[in-house]
Amino acid sequence: MKIKKLIVNTKTQKYPILIGSNLSSKLPNLFIKNFIKFKKCLFLVDKNISKKKFLKIKKSFSSKNKEIFHLFIEASESKKNQNSINNILKILLKYNFSREDCLISIGGGITGDLGGFAASVFKRGLKFINLPTTLLSQVDSSVGGKTGINSKYGKNLIGSFYQPRLVISDTEFLKTLPRREIICGYAEILKHSLIKNKIFFKYLEKNINNILNLKSPFIEKAIFESCKIKKNVIEKDEKEKDIRKILNFGHTFGHAYEATLGFSKKLNHGEAVLLGMNSALRFSLDKKFISINEYKKVLNHIKNINVYPKIKNYFSVKSLEKILSFMRNDKKNNSEKINLILLKKIGVATIDKKYAEKYLKSFLKKELSN
Repeated sequence: MKIKKLIVNTKTQKYPILIGSNLSSKLPNLFIKNFIKFKKCLFLVDKNISKKKFLKIKKSFSSKNKEIFHLFIEASESKKNQNSINNILKILLKYNFSREDCLISIGGGITGDLGGFAASVFKRGLKFINLPTTLLSQVDSSVGGKTGINSKYGKNLIGSFYQPRLVISDTEFLKTLPRREIICGYAEILKHSLIKNKIFFKYLEKNINNILNLKSPFIEKAIFESCKIKKNVIEKDEKEKDIRKILNFGHTFGHAYEATLGFSKKLNHGEAVLLGMNSALRFSLDKKFISINEYKKVLNHIKNINVYPKIKNYFSVKSLEKILSFMRNDKKNNSEKINLILLKKIGVATIDKKYAEKYLKSFLKKELSN
């Protein structure tokens, strides 16, 4: 199948996103074609990646007169911290990497976030190449240059905007993922359609099973269209000063749900986003932004994913204050009120809708009680 290609052109970096099957077997050639040069590189690799597959990738560079290093990491939210960044920086410093060398991330969003953040702070900018291996990272975190780590105060509160030089999304990696992880990525695909493209939403309605079953060319088109929506947004607003906030639909609620559970495996990021979108939809309906017919259409689509998220399945009223505290600390807030991204209709979202905490408390209390 022909490689699908998007060019992201921000104020700080212009770079390609390549989407296709078995691209990881062609890395040296893809690097040459996309003008990626280096003498030293550090592969940052998720431990879940097959060592046999990684060693094959590493070996493909061995005859190129380059110094190749690697570090396997445990890609969990609890490890997405400063200690992990320090471990990466130690290698870069010990072997005297220059700015013209590179860090190559192979893994999901956590691996990409760690790699991108480390690359951004090492000598104020090391070349960063991202090979996202989960559906979630291929359609979301690998595009747009957001990097970051967690702290006890919340998710991704420490980080930077740092664009990669190249993103390579190899759909072969997706075939090893459990269905739960595919649904996790589909949540972000659905989000992109809801905020910006009703035609794409209709495509998802028609082809949801083909996409979730990773059938070609449906999965490649879903990744391409999802990345295209995000690309168009970040080109207008790279640093999230305005329209880029729209990409956080469902995330103010979702990140708070994740943090309240201590980023446990009970609720992964995509499930939290589905949960958060469900909450944002209901809040949009309560505030009369979205019509009941549009609301039901989106809700039915969520049900067709075989996941119908309700926060009372994860939390009780006792969790209310903790959820609100994380919503209060959300990085998009710039006042005492809580900033929400809400839906007016499928394909049209609103930004900077701010609500006093008492309204959110009343809403969540009702959600947890029903």
